[in-house]
Amino acid sequence: MKGKRSKQYRKLMQQYGIHFGFREPYQVLLDAEIIKDAARFSMDLTKGLERTLHGKIKPMLTQCSMRHLYTAEPRVPQVVGEAKTYERRRCNHHTLDEPLSTIDCLQSVVDPKNSRTNKHRYVVASQDSQVRASMRRITGVPMIYINRSVMIMEPMAGVTEDALKREEKGKFRAGLKSRRGTGSVLKRKREEDPANVDEGNLDHSSDDVAGISHSAGAKVAPSKKRSRGPKGPNPLSVKKAKRLEDMRSTSNTIKDAAGHEEQLPVRSPNQAVASVPEVKRKRRRKHKSRPEGNPSGQAQTRTVAST
Repeated sequence: MKGKRSKQYRKLMQQYGIHFGFREPYQVLLDAEIIKDAARFSMDLTKGLERTLHGKIKPMLTQCSMRHLYTAEPRVPQVVGEAKTYERRRCNHHTLDEPLSTIDCLQSVVDPKNSRTNKHRYVVASQDSQVRASMRRITGVPMIYINRSVMIMEPMAGVTEDALKREEKGKFRAGLKSRRGTGSVLKRKREEDPANVDEGNLDHSSDDVAGISHSAGAKVAPSKKRSRGPKGPNPLSVKKAKRLEDMRSTSNTIKDAAGHEEQLPVRSPNQAVASVPEVKRKRRRKHKSRPEGNPSGQAQTRTVAST
């Protein structure tokens, strides 16, 4: 079985389980023809049904289908022996001289009261197209057949899909009626800070969803309008401005060589400015004057060194 088809079958059985209560082991009603075709294709019918339905199964065979296998021409003993291993479903037609047709027998088992419902949650596995067509008129009946040694599950019938839609609509309406009947107010988890309330989100339609009725006398508190202007910088990230007194105090303090701070005398602008001490000039080096006739003075030094 391909992965895509297997995934579709698994989802389909999940839908049957959610809406119609199908559960493992699934009760599978077999007819005589699908047992013959499985033997002709050398298929393991039980394992093939388990792979298709994605779960354990309980194969069942009606008394009429068993009589069809006994009277079949040519009679195959292996098919009859395999059919005996399946669970027998009593259709109460054994008292008749001739067995009923497959359509009538399965119809009486799946829907005995003609209520168009699959009360006992049967899965029908049949090779007869007429049987499958009659089962499509009953709500919630999965159908399986074999096509060229490949087991196929039919998609959900139109009657079953309509029943699902009606069920969903009924649940939706029941939920709305229960909300209106209780009259409970659904409160949102929000802080009671008027600054956090957005003016654009205040809509009268929310009162209807929450079940608030004006006839009950519920009063809505008037909301405070918040003035919206240009946004300024973040006050936590802005450097704080220094005070004038702090700036004066820091400008009048100096540090000496030891690192101690000293306070300078504060003077008024009317006071005379003290004389600034002159900077000591750097002394310039003076060269000695050389004697005449010996500009370089090298010869004199040599004679002194020789003596």
